[in-house]
Amino acid sequence: MAVWDDVVGQERVTAQLAAAARDADAVVAAEAAAREAAAGEVAAAAAERTGSQMTHAWLFTGPPGSGRAAAARAFAAALQCVSPDRALGGAPGCGFCDGCHTTLIGTHADVEIVRTDLLSIGVKETRDLVRRASLSPAGGRWQVIVLEDADRLTEGAGNVLLKAVEEPAPRTVWLLCAPSIEDVLPTIRSRCRHLSLRTPPVAAVADVLVRRDGIDPEAADRAARATQGHIDRARRLATDERARARRAAVLKLPLRVDDIVGCLKAAQELIDAAGEDAKQVAEEIDAKETEELRAALGAAAGTGGRLPRGTAGAMKELQDKQKRRATRTQRDSLDLALVDLTAFYRDVLALQMGATVPLANDEVGDGLRRIAGNSTPERTLRRIEAVIACREALERNVAPLLAVEAMTVALRAG
Repeated sequence: MAVWDDVVGQERVTAQLAAAARDADAVVAAEAAAREAAAGEVAAAAAERTGSQMTHAWLFTGPPGSGRAAAARAFAAALQCVSPDRALGGAPGCGFCDGCHTTLIGTHADVEIVRTDLLSIGVKETRDLVRRASLSPAGGRWQVIVLEDADRLTEGAGNVLLKAVEEPAPRTVWLLCAPSIEDVLPTIRSRCRHLSLRTPPVAAVADVLVRRDGIDPEAADRAARATQGHIDRARRLATDERARARRAAVLKLPLRVDDIVGCLKAAQELIDAAGEDAKQVAEEIDAKETEELRAALGAAAGTGGRLPRGTAGAMKELQDKQKRRATRTQRDSLDLALVDLTAFYRDVLALQMGATVPLANDEVGDGLRRIAGNSTPERTLRRIEAVIACREALERNVAPLLAVEAMTVALRAG
C-alpha cells in the first residue's frame, strides 16, 4: 500500500506531492553524490531554481474532514522513503520501507508531528519546534515538522515561527495545516507553497471505510452520506454507537423548538451532551496521563501515592492542561452538533427547492418533509444563518449556553 492510499479523493494534490517527493529524492541523491555539505546546499538551491516541485514550506488547507493532516503525513513519509525501488525509477512513498512505516506510526527520528487538544499553541511550544527544526536530520534525509493545527498558533507563536520559515535550515521542511488560508498569518502563508484540498466525494469515503476499516458497505455509505465526506466523523459514526445516538438526538432538535420552553430545554440538552463528550475523553485519557506522570515523578508504591517534594508544580501543570483540553473537547463536540444541524436544514432547503440531490439525513425524512412543508426557503435560510451565527459566537468565546439558547430561539422564530 502506497502512502497516498489514505489521502482520499485528492488526486490532484497527491500528484503534486508525489512529483515534489521525486524532486526531493533527487536533491538528496545529488547531495550524497557531492559528499560535501556546501555542494549539497548548492544542489538544493539549484533544484529550486530549475523548476523543482520541492520547497521548504507547505501549507495544506481544506474543510474539516478533507484529510489535510493525512496528506501532510503521507508527504512526510514519502520524503523519508528509503525503498530500493526508487533507484529503479519507482516513486518515493512505498508505504512499506522503514522510512515510510516509522513516519506513518509516528516514531521516525526526523519527523515531528504536532497536534493539540488545547485552544491554542503558544510561544514556548513554538520555540521548541523551531529549535528542533534547526537540527540536521539524523537519518541523512529531511527534518520534517508537521504542524497539524497551524490555525491555533497565537499571534506571538506565529511571529516566532515566521523567522524559521523565512530562513530554514538546509534540510528542514515545514508542513502546516489549517482549515483555510486566512487562518494563517499572511507573512507565513506568503512563504509557503499552498495546496487546497476539497471535501472528498461520499463514494470515496465509503470505499475507504469498507477497504481499510472493514465496515459493512451499507453502513459505510450511510455514515459517509451523513457526514458529507468527513472521513474521521464517518468512521466514528460507523463504529461508535454513542456517536450515532448523539447525532440522532441532535436531528430531533428542530422538531422540539415549538415554544420558548422547548427551545431552552433543547439548548440545555445540547450543552449537556457536549459536556458528556468532554467527560468521556477525560475518562479515557486523563487517568492514564496522571498515572504516567506520577510514576515518572517517582510516586512510590506503599506511600499512599505521595509525590516527592518539588513535583507538585508538574502535576498542577498537567491538571491545567487537562482542563483546557476539556474546554476544547466540549467546544468541538458542540461544533459537530451544529454542523449536523446545518446539514438538516440544507436537506430541508433541498426539498423545498425540488432538488434531486441525495439527502444527508434521509433516516429522519418524515421530519425533514414536515418542516419543509410548514415553512419557506427564506425561513430555512434564516435558520441556517442562525446556526452559523452560533458557531461564530462560540469561536468568539461567548458562553456556550447563551449562544445555543439564542440559536434555538432563532430556529423557532425563523
